[in-house]
Amino acid sequence: MKTSRFDARVSQEQKDLFEFAAQLGGFRNLTDFVIYTVQEKANDIIKDHETILASQRDKEIFFNALLNPPAANQALKTAAEKYKRRYVNP
Repeated sequence: MKTSRFDARVSQEQKDLFEFAAQLGGFRNLTDFVIYTVQEKANDIIKDHETILASQRDKEIFFNALLNPPAANQALKTAAEKYKRRYVNP
């Protein structure tokens, strides 16, 4: 696996906080903590984004079906007639 380097400048307070969190989390070092945390957050953001896109797509499909319903096929017409004979005009 090819690796790449990532550098970031943070304040001493931030570094101390991150190191403390890494220790509490049981990470071997700050790098492992940062990589794990950033990857988890990236996955969450991507999942949320995909969920929003899926829900927007579902909304478009739903409203398109309401505004432009397909014509009833023979099976639906037959079911409607059976319903009317049984419940509307017995």
